[in-house]
Amino acid sequence: MKKIREIASVVRSKNAGPFQLTLDILFDRETDYRAVKERGMITPAQIRSMYSLTPDEPVRIVYFDPALAVKIVLPRRTPAGNPGDTDVYGAQQHGPLLSLEFDL
Repeated sequence: MKKIREIASVVRSKNAGPFQLTLDILFDRETDYRAVKERGMITPAQIRSMYSLTPDEPVRIVYFDPALAVKIVLPRRTPAGNPGDTDVYGAQQHGPLLSLEFDL
């Protein structure tokens, strides 16, 4: 098993408007990226579990081959800037992804 930190050069999060977050994973090697993509190693159900989302909340996983990147789009728990929002820019929401491990 390889931890995401071993195979990705970038793991980050950011806003995608006030109601959504994007999580980005940029891989170091094409072979690792292809294996994760082709074997479906990142799933919406897995992301929902990591981010405590309900089964009806949408999660999109988009693969971008030219950059060896995966973009995950999910709803924010609290809209950006609303009372109770602890991360207006969404820049500190990638933490749960750091627990990902892949059978490569």
